Amino acid sequence: MNIIFKYIYICCICCCATATLISCGDFLEEYSQDNDYVRSWKDLNELLLGSCYMPVNEGEAFNVQSNYGTFLHYLADEVEENNSPYSGQAGSYDNSHSWAFGYFTWQQRVGQNETYTDFYQENKTWTEVYRLINVANNILESVPTVPTDTESEKEGALKVSGEAHFLRGFYYFWLANLYGQPYQPSTASTDLAVPLKTSEAVEDVKFSRASVKTIYDQVLTDLLQAEKELEQVRAKRTSLYRADVVAVQLLLSRIYLYMQDWNQAAKYAAKVVKAHPQLQDIVTQTEAKFAIAANPENLFSMGGDDLPCLFYYGYQGFKVSDDLYNAYGSNDNRRRQWYWHKGLFTGCVKHAEGNKYFNQNPATTNYYNDAYYEGYRGVLAPVSSLFLLRSAEAYLNLAEAEAYRGNEPEALTALNTLRHKRYNSGAELSGITGAALIDAIRQERRLELALEGHRWFDLRRYRVCAVQPEQISLVHDYTIYESRTSIHMLERHRFTLAADDPSWTLPIPQEVINFNTGMPNNGNLWRTFETIAIQ
Repeated sequence: MNIIFKYIYICCICCCATATLISCGDFLEEYSQDNDYVRSWKDLNELLLGSCYMPVNEGEAFNVQSNYGTFLHYLADEVEENNSPYSGQAGSYDNSHSWAFGYFTWQQRVGQNETYTDFYQENKTWTEVYRLINVANNILESVPTVPTDTESEKEGALKVSGEAHFLRGFYYFWLANLYGQPYQPSTASTDLAVPLKTSEAVEDVKFSRASVKTIYDQVLTDLLQAEKELEQVRAKRTSLYRADVVAVQLLLSRIYLYMQDWNQAAKYAAKVVKAHPQLQDIVTQTEAKFAIAANPENLFSMGGDDLPCLFYYGYQGFKVSDDLYNAYGSNDNRRRQWYWHKGLFTGCVKHAEGNKYFNQNPATTNYYNDAYYEGYRGVLAPVSSLFLLRSAEAYLNLAEAEAYRGNEPEALTALNTLRHKRYNSGAELSGITGAALIDAIRQERRLELALEGHRWFDLRRYRVCAVQPEQISLVHDYTIYESRTSIHMLERHRFTLAADDPSWTLPIPQEVINFNTGMPNNGNLWRTFETIAIQ
């Protein structure tokens, strides 16, 4: 079967919308009638850019599902309800509040609506990520067929192959941490993750779930191959939105950290720190611009930024949790630059210069605002709120791995290097060892990587960590309103995710279970709640 028609067929069987095919742009239009259309690495490069990387979309107001995986922000302890009325509108009923219910309250089926009368679609992210994996499979199958007679052709083929390996590894790693058990060396070979498919062939079969170890082995195979190939690419990176070898090495340090291979995690984190030591200094800088493409510590980004959408207006249903906001000390510049204070104000507007969100009439009350930041998140050149790699993570990965290995001076050095770029005073930590040092590193990770898609995964892996395991419970309150346009609250339900609850792993989407008859799910429990008084 011609590869282009094979690709179209794969898109169709994955239930992708017509818009998905449009993302290929002129590439499909130009070559769809050609039985031998892959004539050079440039053809595959166009397919890679158009249909294998996640598009760089800015989240649109009231359309928070415009990006994939948005639900990850609702699962942990970074977000809570916003029940403060704004301009006479209910604080609970923006679009995100309804579809997020099943994730925010850890329902047995995440598509569950708040009235328990129907279900929202559950497999949107699953389907899209597997579509992207299928594109990577096709590219990797075709790379060996393109000409490599010149140095330029060889380098081009290496670059395309390296990036495709990186993306496939990234996607499988991400899926495994959503729908599979956290990696525990003693049980990884029997714990279930997600289906694995690396062939480009269209197969009319029902897939089974591979083990966590099988998926992680594939991820390592892909990323190590990507490292090998991209190391040979002499041209410097030209875009934040394309992976290079340093981005691969940072992701490898994260993978090894999750696998509890502290030696390899430290090795790869150190490689990144050596190659890209830059950190944005928010202590001395005078203007708050952090989550923008120009940030010198950025290594890679793909996909959209949901956060300006999720917290844009005062009547949005969710806000950054008080617990997270209050975790930043008064001497921590991240509190000043990454978050707002909310009081009475006339509204949020988009500032023309730098496209910064700010209050027209900011007050000084110490309450977290609806809009995520004052200058923190860039819009003209956005970075992802889920698929962002930056050097700050390398310092944290290095500190954590060294602490687990017992190399405490090295761990403190890495941690303090980051802290010196974040705190007005008291940045230097000294004299802490053992459990206290590990706690400090984990807390710094929470503060530094907030709302970048790390927290839920981190809490899961801490649960099975061989060094200082940590299991916590989570509590989320969800308020029922009289109607979508009312500010009158009827009752509040309190949901608890216990430390031993199976819902620390998401259920497989019901649409996938329905199609793949016999595929086991994750044993998620029917969720009960406690009705609590509305203050």
